[in-house]
Amino acid sequence: MKMNYFVVGTNNMETSKAFYDALFAKSNLQSMSPSDRMTYWVTDDFAFAVAIPFDEKSASVGNGSMVGFCVGTYNEVRRMHELAIALGGTCEGKPNQRGPRFSAYVRDLDGNKLCFSD
Repeated sequence: MKMNYFVVGTNNMETSKAFYDALFAKSNLQSMSPSDRMTYWVTDDFAFAVAIPFDEKSASVGNGSMVGFCVGTYNEVRRMHELAIALGGTCEGKPNQRGPRFSAYVRDLDGNKLCFSD
């Protein structure tokens, strides 16, 4: 079994889409918006999405929730972390060796926690 998609909530699709479009610009993820409330970044076997909640209530972050992205190398971990901060994200842990992985943590514009690891 493997994970095939992740969805995080947003309260502003326009700014969230701009953040992730820029963050994923050098990846193999392709952006698509099948509706006004959801935007996906997809490959053949994986999807990441931001969504305005279906119940129309405000999006909020889950306590202890995090989305992890394996970005391949130490340098890419550093680059993605720096880029996310430059795009307005907040640092939750600078690039460093943590257990078996070199990783870094940020929060996006809505406060969703992301991890980049090698």
